Amino acid sequence: MTAHRLDQIAPFRVMLLMERAKRLEADGLRVVHFEVGEPDFETAAPIVAAGQRALGAGHTKYTQAMGIPALRERISAFYAETAGVTVAPDRVVVTAGASGALLLLAALLLDPDDEILLPDPGYPCNEAFVGVVNGVAHRVPVLAANGFQLTAADLLDAWGERTRGLLLGSPANPTGVVTPRSTLAELTALVQERRGVFLLDEIYQGLTYGEGEGAPGYRTGLEVAPDIFVLNSFSKYFGMTGWRLGWMVVPQECLDGVSRLAQNLFISPSSIAQHAALAAFDQDAMAIHEARRLRFAQRRDRLASGLRNLGLHIPVDPQGAFYLYVDVSKTGMDSETFCWRLIDEYQVAVTPGNDFGDHLAERYVRFAYTTGDEDIDLGIERIGRALTDWGMA
Repeated sequence: MTAHRLDQIAPFRVMLLMERAKRLEADGLRVVHFEVGEPDFETAAPIVAAGQRALGAGHTKYTQAMGIPALRERISAFYAETAGVTVAPDRVVVTAGASGALLLLAALLLDPDDEILLPDPGYPCNEAFVGVVNGVAHRVPVLAANGFQLTAADLLDAWGERTRGLLLGSPANPTGVVTPRSTLAELTALVQERRGVFLLDEIYQGLTYGEGEGAPGYRTGLEVAPDIFVLNSFSKYFGMTGWRLGWMVVPQECLDGVSRLAQNLFISPSSIAQHAALAAFDQDAMAIHEARRLRFAQRRDRLASGLRNLGLHIPVDPQGAFYLYVDVSKTGMDSETFCWRLIDEYQVAVTPGNDFGDHLAERYVRFAYTTGDEDIDLGIERIGRALTDWGMA
């Protein structure tokens, strides 16, 4: 009765773990949440106040399909202020979350059976956006030995007759790695030589850590290649997950197609969220975002240190996002067994590697440091107890 494309769309396991966690909490148990890629901070007060003013002013109607002009202009200014990049406001398309942007780009760029290259591990829902337009997601393994970075050799080996382009995240989910500027330039050149499209997912833009070794050397990929497709979101750095608002920057020649798709598929992004997001770039809000970024850096170090003290292996230190990709093979369990036993027996929720791909997925789990210090310490204590009880300490 249902379409065959559903056969290619796997469950999002982190959501299943969250459901289990909520049931345990409903039974009165305290669960430590390392599974969810959502900042635990509330949306910054200046943004909330702007949303309330928008409601009071009656901004509750449909807007332009591509977003209100004031927000498109403000995002354009943001690129100029933070990266020195000139982006014409009409190239900025405001979307119903970064997910809305991904769906629009899949519909814009892929015909049935066209192939898009994706790093493995990577954000799992990307495959669903490709599949819903009957495209083909081709996973390309990225190795810990290479810092979980996609290399030029990887790209050349994977490129085939039906390949349409590459979708890459930087900072990346689940590994937290940032693609070096030189690598980004090399990959862009190779894709363009093959008349392909380069989609750069920057939804964790702003959440980078450190100025020395491992620093990205750029604020946005548009510094390196001004004509690529760039995706972004108000969910992560700006802490507006439930507002469901994102944006993308697209080449000028694609604007008409994007506009027609947006009109038909979404009508418009949330009017209230758009007016609230105007305040996200104001000085007082940016100070809050930056303070939270520093908190995430401290949490990363706290959690990584605790896990390493337990003997768990973190092969690559993340430079961005808010994730650790941790090798749990010393336990003798595959990652999914490890995660389900950990939540059921010790009420600690982490996400198995097979949520993010196939390559060595049974070895890895993702920890999100989107919870406070007290919970981080409690989670480490419980994991240590689990390892001892399982005879693995």
